[in-house]
Amino acid sequence: MALAIRDVREHDLDAVLALNNAAGRSILALDAARLRYFFEHADYFRVAEIDGHLAGFLIALREGGNYESPNYSWFAKHYPQFVYIDRIVIANAYRRHGLGRVFYSDVHSYAEVRVPLLTCEVFLEPRDDVVVLFHGTYGFQEVDQQRMGKRGPQVSLLAKDLPSYAFVRDKWLDHGGLPDVPWLAERERPFPDDSGQRSLVGERSP
Repeated sequence: MALAIRDVREHDLDAVLALNNAAGRSILALDAARLRYFFEHADYFRVAEIDGHLAGFLIALREGGNYESPNYSWFAKHYPQFVYIDRIVIANAYRRHGLGRVFYSDVHSYAEVRVPLLTCEVFLEPRDDVVVLFHGTYGFQEVDQQRMGKRGPQVSLLAKDLPSYAFVRDKWLDHGGLPDVPWLAERERPFPDDSGQRSLVGERSP
């Protein structure tokens, strides 16, 4: 089995959309326009490819975006710098094989050289103890709870400290930026946002 974690490409979008909308109640649906917006503006958008087949994807955003999400907004009000995991989806055929942990390790590596905090939320209604346990064993701690809208589900807001960030900040970020090497590069977007704003629509759930 050959596994590759790579930045999303435009030809992946139809498969990503189908995978997202087949995930059931645990993931909020996307339409093509919203997925296109993620493709053009998300800071982290990578897919897992196994033997040439799309096996999953993860989308994450940094602070500073104009993103209409109550959970992203909560983190924006409380923390100056963070990476927020909006959604992760694994195809049914590849679940329970550790692919979620591979994705979380990858987004952790992306985040720890840029920000001091990795954040996300998990649904508590309906509660999935496997998802809650996964995040706890990966080092996330609950920082609050809130309801998504008047009739939405209760969610647990989670954050994970990234101790490596302070070293990277003091050695590189405060002195010209990260080294110019491929594995530290930002993903290329088709339409770079020069305004400093990112207006994304969507939600993550476990």
